[in-house]
Amino acid sequence: MPNQSQVEQILKGAGFIAALDQSGGSTPKALRLYGIDEGAYASEDEMYDLIHAMRSRIAEAPEFSGDKVIGAILFEKTMDREMGGKPSGTYLWEDSRVVPFLKVDKGLADAADGVQLMKPIDGLDALLKRAVAAEMFGTKMRSVIGEASKSGIAANVAQQFEIGKQILAAGLVPIIEPEITISMDNKADAEAMLLDAIGAELDALKPGEDVMLKLTLPETANQYKALVDHDRVMRVVALSGGYDRAEANARLAKNAGVVASFSRALTEGLSASQDDATFRAQLADTIDSIYRASISG
Repeated sequence: MPNQSQVEQILKGAGFIAALDQSGGSTPKALRLYGIDEGAYASEDEMYDLIHAMRSRIAEAPEFSGDKVIGAILFEKTMDREMGGKPSGTYLWEDSRVVPFLKVDKGLADAADGVQLMKPIDGLDALLKRAVAAEMFGTKMRSVIGEASKSGIAANVAQQFEIGKQILAAGLVPIIEPEITISMDNKADAEAMLLDAIGAELDALKPGEDVMLKLTLPETANQYKALVDHDRVMRVVALSGGYDRAEANARLAKNAGVVASFSRALTEGLSASQDDATFRAQLADTIDSIYRASISG
């Protein structure tokens, strides 16, 4: 069962959830933005060493603490490594009071009916057992909505909740993430369809089957307020989705009860070439801006 102190942090903590879960496909871009290009590593192992060093530099900074960062989503290879001389999840909670989550999806299937479902998550039960042993509080899994297709969105959300129930049965809290692509012409229509589809799935959950939601920042402020207030929802968090940090923060601040879960917008402005003082100052400013946007709603 979830750690009750962590439950309180997720339910009532003031702040946001950091997304430190770039996968193999998105890691090269994350490293480039951090100032490390492909020529700096000769193998996948070296690439993962470099991205772990980046994540550790962020997470081990004193500014990265539960006062403003209530949780962090980790990639599997991050969960399996150490931060601060301890297993990553243990360090985050014991030393920083940051609740750890694990990304469990294995990427996206080809587009069909306007959406991309998740690929099959082979070995999920074994991974969930490892996550529990590594002191993860919950999980995160991402699928994508590219068109305002009612049937496609319904299938997308149904898959998320089906796997979410498997995660709940393992004693973990799932973050449901059906991401809407921000470049859609009819994004608002897709958001209305998504609201209905998620609401129906939430209404079918039993007491105690509580989930979290990670959603694209909507076109209409407070579009997802009914989900924020739903008895089966512990927290609604927002992804930056390609908006720069200023735009993401501005949109976030208009949505009551929604907090950030940014990845690229969190690391924006950080560089491997920065000395520690400059790095920490930039990180502190970033954390403070995202924190203020998260609590202002």
